[in-house]
Amino acid sequence: MSASIFDLIKERIVLLDGGMGTELIRHGFPQGACPESWNVEKPETVKKIHTSYFEAGSDVVLTNSFGGNKIKLLSHNLADKCYELNRAAAIIANEAKPAGKFVAGSMGPTGKFLKPHGEFTPEEFEEAYAEQAKGLSDGGVDFLLIETQYDLQEALCAWRGAQQVTDLPIFVTMTFNRHPRGFFTLMGNSVEQCLKTFEQEGIPVVGTNCTLNSADMVDLVKIMREKTELPLIAQANAGKPSVSEEGEVSYAQEIDDYVSYIPQMVENGANIIGGCCGTNPDYIKRMADILFK
Repeated sequence: MSASIFDLIKERIVLLDGGMGTELIRHGFPQGACPESWNVEKPETVKKIHTSYFEAGSDVVLTNSFGGNKIKLLSHNLADKCYELNRAAAIIANEAKPAGKFVAGSMGPTGKFLKPHGEFTPEEFEEAYAEQAKGLSDGGVDFLLIETQYDLQEALCAWRGAQQVTDLPIFVTMTFNRHPRGFFTLMGNSVEQCLKTFEQEGIPVVGTNCTLNSADMVDLVKIMREKTELPLIAQANAGKPSVSEEGEVSYAQEIDDYVSYIPQMVENGANIIGGCCGTNPDYIKRMADILFK
């Protein structure tokens, strides 16, 4: 890379993109199908979504590969297409990338659990993530983002699997729920436990995404900043989702309310900000106006 993502992080706040699934559905994607399949079936539509985020002001877009690990793809009978779908995801995003911008390879959770809670071994998770990381790396992403992890042990499997096949920078974000006694992952991992472990592993950029709205994310970022000096990623949901009788998904937090918390998120220590579920290019445009005015 001529100028690396680390250079940009040192220079100013970095703006990621918003939701991919939300935009795919808006472009006619059928619920229940495999989003990654559109990387080969409808690449122009995926590229159009990436372009819309870059035009809205994103410095970085995430590839359409959130559920692209082999274990997750198994539920769509596409496990044998893991490398192909991830490489295609990276190529499409790169085709949309203007000069001076970046593409992150999105690596979401398997949706399964490690033993004894589930049926998988750490080695199986590592292998699944390694194949995904290889496809994304060969497709030309600038860095990998292991995201929306609800189990610290699975996040480490993804990190180790990716390290086996690429020298690219690898960032990690966890997803936390708010409880009366603080923020914890689904598997009960605390903020402090996650951050301490990531620092020990040498992960260069950490953070949180999904689940929380931007108001709750402000509070979580403050706690995270108190516990680490590493660059922090924050990508809030547009509130909680609800489904209408017609099957349409909507989110509780309106755009004006959502973006009103962005300045506080920065003040509390976020270095890299984007949107998660329910956000779209309109949200990113408003965030760009706030961050770069």
